Parts: sequence; C-alpha cells; structure tokens
Amino acid sequence: MKRRDFLTSLGTGALAATSIAACARQETTSRTSRSSQTFRWKLATTWPPNFPGLGTGANDLAEMIEAVSGGRLTIRVYGGGELVPAFETFDAVSRGTVEMGHSAAYYWKGKTEACQFFASIPFGMNAQEMNGWLYHGGGWELWREVYAPFNILPAPCGNSGVQMGGWFHREINSIDDLKGLNMRIPGLGGEVLRRAGGTPVSLPGGEIFTALQTGSVDASEWIGPYNDLAFGLYQAAKYYYYPGWHEPGSTLEALINKDAFEALPADLQAIVLTCCRAVNDNMLAEYTARNHEALRVLIDEHGVELRRFPDAVLSKLKELADEVLDEIAAGNALFKKVYDRYRTFRDQVAAWHVISEQAIYEAR
Repeated sequence: MKRRDFLTSLGTGALAATSIAACARQETTSRTSRSSQTFRWKLATTWPPNFPGLGTGANDLAEMIEAVSGGRLTIRVYGGGELVPAFETFDAVSRGTVEMGHSAAYYWKGKTEACQFFASIPFGMNAQEMNGWLYHGGGWELWREVYAPFNILPAPCGNSGVQMGGWFHREINSIDDLKGLNMRIPGLGGEVLRRAGGTPVSLPGGEIFTALQTGSVDASEWIGPYNDLAFGLYQAAKYYYYPGWHEPGSTLEALINKDAFEALPADLQAIVLTCCRAVNDNMLAEYTARNHEALRVLIDEHGVELRRFPDAVLSKLKELADEVLDEIAAGNALFKKVYDRYRTFRDQVAAWHVISEQAIYEAR
C-alpha cells in the first residue's frame, strides 16, 4: 500500500509538473503573441493641423510612440475640425470615437470645474511648478480621479510656459477699461474677466484672427509670440500686453481612452506614458527657445506696441481671481479638494522659489 501511494504521488507530481510546464509554454506563447500584436489609433486635437508647438507637439507624440514601439502602435493625428470639431475632442475620447486627444484641460470646465487646475489658473503655478506638482506632488493622481468618470486617462503632454496677456484694440490703463470688453479667453481667466465687467468668448484657435480682424471680439489671448506670430495676430490688433496673468504655466494634456489603454500590453502602456512625458519636456524647451526670437520679429519688423498691464490692474485681477476660486470651491466639493492641494503645493514651492528662481533672476 505504501508502494502504491508512493507511485501515485509520483504520478500526481508528474502531472502537476506537466501542467506547470504547459502553463509556462502557454504564457510564453501569449507573451510572444502580444509582442507582435499591432494597434492603430486615432488622435484628435483642439489645434489647427500642424500648428507650431501645439499641433506639432501632437505629431511628435504620434511619431515617437510609433518609433519606440517598433511600429506596433501607430497613431494618426487629426487637427481640430478634421475628424471632430475642436471642442468635441474630450467627448470623442470619452466615447472611444478616437483613442487619444491632445488639448488643454480648462476647455472642459462644463464637464467638471476641477479640471481647470490641470491646465492653468489665474496667478497660479508656472510650468516648472506645475511639473513638480503633477509628477511629484500628487497632482497627476488627482487629475486621474477627476477624469475617471469620463473613461479618460489624462497625462501631462506639453507646456507653453508663461503666456502673454493678449492682443487688444485699445489700451488698458485701469480696471475700468475691461468693462464691456469682449475677449476671447478660456477657463477661469474668463470668469475673472466677467467679474471685472468684461465678456469672455470661447473660440478655437483657428477662429481668433478673423474674430479680431472683424471686431467681433475687442481682444484675444492666444499663447505667446511664437504662436501669435504664426497666426499673424499683429495684423488684427495693435496692442500686445503682458504678463499672462490668466495662464502663468499652461499644461497641455494627452487624453487617453481608458478601454483602449487597458487593451494594450504593459510595455506599450509604458511607452505611451513615457512618450507623453518626453513631449511635455520638449515642448517647454521649444517655447523657451522660440518665444524670444518671435518677440523680436513682432517688435522690430512689425512694429507691435508691447505694453505691460498696470500694477493696479493686475492687483485687482488677482483679488477677483481669489474671489472666483473661493466661491466655486464653496459649492463644489471636488473643486475644493483639488484647490486645497494645489494651493498647499503652490505656497510651499513659492517660498522656495523666492530664494532660488526669483533670487537669481534679480541677481543677474
């Protein structure tokens, strides 16, 4: 009986070993199959096709992902209006009409007010501070939480740095000059303008020149010299104001359909997110290099009148911005949660920057 039990145990062990080996072969086969599987995605942007910086950033992302994945994941990029209207990019990604989008989160405040913190808010953090918050301060985790109900995974994917204050048909000498002003300005900056007596207008970038030229808007912000020169906005308005109080460090986003992302093998998921981060870094470097060159062209060759907003105007706008943020937070729990964490990080990093970035600017 002992001999029989021993032989039986040997047989059971052999069967188990055979099963384990079979599972290992199956997993190896499955892994090999996944590694050779290819995916074809579509990416819709809110930018004009191939627009410098923004549109080309989306192109760079698609090209980088294809190259790093060895062609296993290819992405076709569509500019705003080519596949879906520019301001329907979020919905298209959410529904799975396209697998990816490239945009700025403040465009979706009608979906959730809290999203605006992940683009830029008036008198908020600059690009360096935003990257610190998103990557190492818990900001990206909050962003994922905000977008989770929409079946979208967000990722930082570009930054223009501090923007310009915008193009104006008339001078801004006091806060009263903003009353009755129709201005293309998105997000919370638009709400601050409304509080100051102006009227914010929502327009995709491709419609700004015509709106300014025809006078359907009195002013418009866009981005900065690099992109404003490309749009020829100097031909449509006379005065060019700084600083961009409404967008001190505008993060751009990759919108990724969660179902499509989860269908990718782990290595392709890592490639997508890593390439988003590479584009995020590179775009800021590009704007840093291009803006000062374009500003010289605007001033020296096109006679643009560069103006600084008066201190009293900036001070009042800051006061109004704080009012707007506090009021929204009082009635929106998710907005308040993000705002509290954003503000804590901003205040802490600002204290450091007083003796680092700001100090060296002043010293040099």
